[in-house]
Amino acid sequence: MSETCSDTLRPPRQQAGFTLNELVIVMVIGAILAAFAIPKFDAALSLRDDAWHDSLVSALRIAQKTAVSHRRLVCVTVANTSVTLNVASANPASTCDSALMGPGGTSTFATASNSQTTTGVSPAGVIYFQPDGRVTSDGAGATSSSRTLTPSGVSAISVLGETGYVE
Repeated sequence: MSETCSDTLRPPRQQAGFTLNELVIVMVIGAILAAFAIPKFDAALSLRDDAWHDSLVSALRIAQKTAVSHRRLVCVTVANTSVTLNVASANPASTCDSALMGPGGTSTFATASNSQTTTGVSPAGVIYFQPDGRVTSDGAGATSSSRTLTPSGVSAISVLGETGYVE
């Protein structure tokens, strides 16, 4: 009998865990934070896409101005996340055989900070800026060719074939 009396006299054991009220409060606070944090995160990602768009435009304008000022063929290669420029070492030329050094000391003029970026060029292929500023479909410069670049998440970039103007 003494065993049963001592069992009833023990203090009740504390239960480990959270109450329903605590869980609901944490979920409400998390929902409020998510409502404010997700739009700001999305805005930060779109700023990275805008920066890539501006870098593309700058690299294309540098290529066109370099072709005219150096009287050399400049070749622009656009990948999803980078732009490289090469220049012909002589004039006339139909190929670019020397790297045009960019801001980082390499031929890469721009790199997207968002590795998920996709950039399309239509028509596909290398963009050739001729010494007179025109954009052509080949290094020989026989046919002017307007190009459209479409980076994901931002407006398209047009390069006019007859003038090389980038807009």
